Amino acid sequence: MTDLFTTIVSSPVARKVGVPQPTRLRRYEPGMPLCEGPVLVAGGGRFADGVAAWLGGEGVAAVSTLPDEGDKVGAVVLDLSAATDPADLDQLRLLGAPAVKALRRNGRVVVIGTDPATLTDVAEVTTQRALEGAVRSLGKELRGGATANLVLAQGQAHDGVRSAVEFFLSGRSAYVDGQVVRVDESTSGDVDALRPLDGKVAVVTGAARGIGAEIARVLARDGATVVAVDVPAAGDALATVANEVRGTALQLDVTSDDAGSRIVEHATTRHGGLDVVVHNAGITRDKLFVNMDDDRWHSVMEVNLRSVLRMNDAILGEGGLADGGRIVCVASIAGIAGNRGQTNYGASKAGVIGLVTALSRQVADRGITVNAVAPGFIETEMTARIPFATREIGRRMNSLQQGGHPKDVAETIAWFAQPGAAAVTGHVVRVCGQSLLGA
Repeated sequence: MTDLFTTIVSSPVARKVGVPQPTRLRRYEPGMPLCEGPVLVAGGGRFADGVAAWLGGEGVAAVSTLPDEGDKVGAVVLDLSAATDPADLDQLRLLGAPAVKALRRNGRVVVIGTDPATLTDVAEVTTQRALEGAVRSLGKELRGGATANLVLAQGQAHDGVRSAVEFFLSGRSAYVDGQVVRVDESTSGDVDALRPLDGKVAVVTGAARGIGAEIARVLARDGATVVAVDVPAAGDALATVANEVRGTALQLDVTSDDAGSRIVEHATTRHGGLDVVVHNAGITRDKLFVNMDDDRWHSVMEVNLRSVLRMNDAILGEGGLADGGRIVCVASIAGIAGNRGQTNYGASKAGVIGLVTALSRQVADRGITVNAVAPGFIETEMTARIPFATREIGRRMNSLQQGGHPKDVAETIAWFAQPGAAAVTGHVVRVCGQSLLGA
């Protein structure tokens, strides 16, 4: 979606006088290479050799030293999981700084560390926790569409590390920057790289338009059979999306008491099971707090939060979501940083984050993961109606200096839904280009 500001700064006159240009982000398409150019893998941690071997198997050149001066690398993976003292952090600077200078456009920096929550030695905890501040800061310095993200591993979490590194290196994470993902030792089997959701049945609420419709498309592209859910008033648009992805449409109001049971019944009777649930349906009813009325407050809470709790009761009951299934919620950076005029919306989305934290622990013994995405400024019909000045500020207030696309949100959800992401649960990943708002 082209906006007025982008049109102006991309004009020949603006280019001639040196106005900075937003970089066209490298977004994933089936069959595209994992990254462009060789990947520097260094740092000496316990995952480096495995990552290098896996990259080689994917046809990506993994190098242990930088190429000749003037040559570029597509990404750098620094494994600092063995760092135990702040002095060891020198490797981040000594190895990373030259590599960052050699990054191509849309390059990637992925740092691997050890989850401080699994450590007891004060110096080790201090060292590993320091990686988060360094990576988030680096993400704000990178230009040309490059991103920096951190993977924190528990024990010998080789499968989880590989899946997270693959996501962060690929075009799937084009609008994910400055994020931290913790992976446990859960294992996953081999999956088809092009159709990792083959044979899975996925439900998407709020699927008639915008982000929800794109989620349905991306899950279907990755092999899932999609049940597209939305209110009856959106029936025509919903049918169009369902037909496009060769799935089925289910018209219902997510706030109804029987919404969860109807979703389970539809998925199991029409498609034989239920493997992935994406709670995307949501509304906004903005008003300053002192002027907030009952309808605005309660309608947002019902749709965005209480409906999810009720539906999950049925979805997680007998005959519902399969063991090893996936629940993915759509939160918002408004639930992290707050937003003027959105106390109701911010409360509902912060509640979703709390739901993810608590529920992920309760269903862990069934191999079910529960995660969330927190979108920032995403180019949709809704954001197109925001007043011009506010809209332009929202687009630029992130490290990538542009708004995201619905597909960016969908790609992160699709990664959470993959069998390979079994080691990631209880997480909220911001899809916001590393917004300057929030943590």
